[in-house]
Amino acid sequence: MTGTSPDWPGQVVDQLEFHWEHSLWPRLQGMEDDEFFWEPVEGCWSVRPGPDGAFAADWAVPAPQPPPVTTIAWRLGHMVVAVLELRLDRHFGPREMDLADTRWPGSADEARDRLHAACRRWCAELRALAPEAFAAPVGDAEPPQWSAEPFATLALHVNRELIHHGAEVALLRDLYRSHPAHIRDAL
Repeated sequence: MTGTSPDWPGQVVDQLEFHWEHSLWPRLQGMEDDEFFWEPVEGCWSVRPGPDGAFAADWAVPAPQPPPVTTIAWRLGHMVVAVLELRLDRHFGPREMDLADTRWPGSADEARDRLHAACRRWCAELRALAPEAFAAPVGDAEPPQWSAEPFATLALHVNRELIHHGAEVALLRDLYRSHPAHIRDAL
């Protein structure tokens, strides 16, 4: 072991980029809308078109207990909108995004494209930060209970969210592929 400090910001981004390139991005290829919107059980949360045609997520605060099973559409939409695009707006943008008015992805292609763009931008923004910025509090860009936390805590949380929900999407894809079509189509 040497006396130099590890590049912790670089390590955080490397972890996410490795997950993206070797796990998540390959697993998103070939997904069509029927799979994207598939509801494996009754009462799933998904994304649905509103009266104006814009897609929005099923949501409740507080969430019901136990929480509902969610579709791939909901999980990818959550990753795009609530995990990445909101954080990009709050930490590196104009702070204009309102979750209540945000259009969620309405197709597998749109979700894949927006997730790809947001993940790439997030990684680029983190790489551009000075190492001391990872130790600085996130401030009012996050809810009050998190405002004193260092940016590194947020970056690690984003990694956990993308790894966790990415694994759920991969599992749902496996279940969809393995589910007998005659039963799947009846659900």
